[in-house]
Amino acid sequence: MKRRLALGALLACACLGAQAHRFHAGITDISFNQNTGSIEVVHTYMAHDIEALLANLYQRQPDLSDPHDEAVLRKYIDRQFYLQGPGQARLPLRWVGVTTSVESVVIYQEVEKTPLAAVARVHDEVLSDFLPDQVNTVNINRGGAIGTLTFDRTKKEQALP
Repeated sequence: MKRRLALGALLACACLGAQAHRFHAGITDISFNQNTGSIEVVHTYMAHDIEALLANLYQRQPDLSDPHDEAVLRKYIDRQFYLQGPGQARLPLRWVGVTTSVESVVIYQEVEKTPLAAVARVHDEVLSDFLPDQVNTVNINRGGAIGTLTFDRTKKEQALP
């Protein structure tokens, strides 16, 4: 009986430790929309990470349905994520919008009337300036062929594969 209680206590502690660990990751999908002739960028981040970042930056709980708080997030994303063309000039990423759920924050951007071939490099340090273990994956879809880049605190900018 004592063994069962000890084993149960050990398993309970192990489960609590596993729940306390949080993995910090973001995924960005970049593709070309033939109908609009534009590059589309879709970022997905864990909602609790975005909320913690904004609360830390502005010392209050954010509400992304509020236009002011969405503007704060937009300013941060514009500074931390960008696409570069040849010669390292930034391509004009236009903010399309954001959707939120309990689990995630999804951000939509586009580079209007620009082919995917115009992108030479990606700069991504979203959340890695705030969370030391943040890892961002960027998937580039070229007509079904997908190339992947991985960014973290030490790797902020890369050429397209």
